[in-house]
Amino acid sequence: MTGDLLHVTLLSIFVSVSATLLASAMAVPLGTIMGLRKFRGREVIRTVTYTLYGFPPVVAGLLIYLLISSQGPLGSLDLLFTPTAMILAQMVLVFPIVTGLTMSSVSQVAEDVKETAMTLGADRWQTAKTVLNEARIGVISAIMIGFGRAIAEVGAVIIVGGNIKWHTRVLTTAIVLETRRGNFEYALMLGVVLLSVALFIFFILKRYQEKGVKM
Repeated sequence: MTGDLLHVTLLSIFVSVSATLLASAMAVPLGTIMGLRKFRGREVIRTVTYTLYGFPPVVAGLLIYLLISSQGPLGSLDLLFTPTAMILAQMVLVFPIVTGLTMSSVSQVAEDVKETAMTLGADRWQTAKTVLNEARIGVISAIMIGFGRAIAEVGAVIIVGGNIKWHTRVLTTAIVLETRRGNFEYALMLGVVLLSVALFIFFILKRYQEKGVKM
């Protein structure tokens, strides 16, 4: 049981951290651009992004399943029922959250900082970097919320991962399995481990946020 617990815990951390980092690597730049620039259709995109905060996990799982199943366009990659598929599913859920919250954070500081940076002769890249640094507290909060969405996910990862022991079983899917078996004490212990993992990750990100380290 100890070996199984360690495995599902480490896999949970690997999948959720990977999904959050990969999604954020795309979402933060996109959110920064959308927060800095005004363009036609911007409000529509903002509305769609905010709507996707509530994207049903089972739908996200189904979309990834159809994409990577043997009949799907990426079926030849043989990704179904692998940790990679679980990462993809979680990325779909994390991406709009980090994008939208980054966009909001950047928008709040953009005008004043932008004008000051341009007055000092900064180019577009330098201006964007300056604005992002000023908005870093909000951006890190966005990443924290995205990770929270990922680590707590169960529906999408079951669909694309299959909850296979020693292969794709993570803390959330293990909790579902043990609850169905009536092993409530073990399920509760898994829940405590899940919350402890989330607390540890959030503590690290919070310390990084409080130190004011530039992005």
